Amino acid sequence: MPKKISKVLIANRGEIALRVIRACKELGIQSVAVYSEADEGALHVRHADEAICIGPPESANSYLAIDKIIDAAKQTKANAIHPGYGFLSENPLFAEACEKNKITFIGPSADAMRAIGNKTSARELMEKANVPIAPGKNDVDRNDTKTILTEIKRIGVPLLVKASAGGGGRGIRLIENEKEALEIIDLAANEAASAFGDATIFLEKFITGARHIEVQIMGDAHGNVIAFGERDCSIQRRNQKLIEESPSPAVDEELRTAICNAAIEAAKSCNYQNAGTVEFLLDEKTKQFYFLEVNARLQVEHPVTELVYGVDLVKTQLKVAQGESLTNLFPTQPTPRGWSIECRINGEDPFSEFMPSLGLIGSLELPNGPGIRFDSMIYEGLDVPLFYDSLLGKLIVWGVDRQEAIARMQRALIELQIGGIQTNIPFHQELLNNNAFITGAFHTNWLEENFVMPS
Repeated sequence: MPKKISKVLIANRGEIALRVIRACKELGIQSVAVYSEADEGALHVRHADEAICIGPPESANSYLAIDKIIDAAKQTKANAIHPGYGFLSENPLFAEACEKNKITFIGPSADAMRAIGNKTSARELMEKANVPIAPGKNDVDRNDTKTILTEIKRIGVPLLVKASAGGGGRGIRLIENEKEALEIIDLAANEAASAFGDATIFLEKFITGARHIEVQIMGDAHGNVIAFGERDCSIQRRNQKLIEESPSPAVDEELRTAICNAAIEAAKSCNYQNAGTVEFLLDEKTKQFYFLEVNARLQVEHPVTELVYGVDLVKTQLKVAQGESLTNLFPTQPTPRGWSIECRINGEDPFSEFMPSLGLIGSLELPNGPGIRFDSMIYEGLDVPLFYDSLLGKLIVWGVDRQEAIARMQRALIELQIGGIQTNIPFHQELLNNNAFITGAFHTNWLEENFVMPS
């Protein structure tokens, strides 16, 4: 039975740790930050009620060390853990460790994670739940060349070979003709084995010119699931999202209802609880959509949903984890208002193949004005560690419509000044002024196929 949360340990770092700390403060819940030796001067360490060092800079010995995080929770008497995103957030062993130690895990159960964490089993689960999936072949044996070539002929090229245990865009390769198929499958399987310790792969029809549409869902302990509309995440480079917006310029009210209903059925198929995202590929020409995967955690891009739906998703996570019912929290279905866009601000050089650029933040000027939000870990004088990803913060804007949101983001990107390191702000400025983006005429491969940064 869920219990009242009095103190939350945040098993993460950076802007998401700050985001959770702020939600805890507003609910009168104590917070505990964990940090590696490289993050001793981080903002989440300063803002939490308590902070405890869990090891050296390397993630494997700190933020990914389940035993150290559980010990930190016990030492500080935290009775709940919020995993944020990345690191251990989708690790069923971590959720089980919390349960074993009678610590509330603010996220889905280990069983739900396992059911949807493996992409091939997730496809099978969705098929049973009547959630549309793209034509494909599960559990491909890389050594059974005869079956592989037969399935490729059946599915048709182009198609994707994907790692079953994949994530973060890794273990994904495009097969454009049959002659190169076997070589590409070997490359994908080897990459999967190296990245995830699992070489299992599957084949999936490649939807040309597809949009990447995802639905924010929230489930409670009483069997209720709510969908908070869709986000469009089609602006990607190397399968990594760079800009997200809500709603999608490609989705009308009828399609929104259908895709949200499918997301709810996907969540119910595995008794999903707490925050999650169901991702789909949308064939914009036919309006047919296909299940892609479930992210069993809060997403980086959750703020655009918050601004459009007027909801605090982190506070909702905390309330749901305590056993509160979504029917009480949301007596009526939340409805969208306006438009929101998020730009991921990374420490990288857009003029040098987006090479990482981390180090000392020499100066910082933040954007201000109506409808602007900057969720960030940085401050003037911070020496950004080289041990973690390059995300510095998220610039989010809200406008009454897409036109105003774009104009507001253009202004905010000019006002946001980060000195001392290179950032991808110039990339976002060029993109926000690109006619294809302004008119909404883009898809998941548009950026890499059509967009070139001026030198």
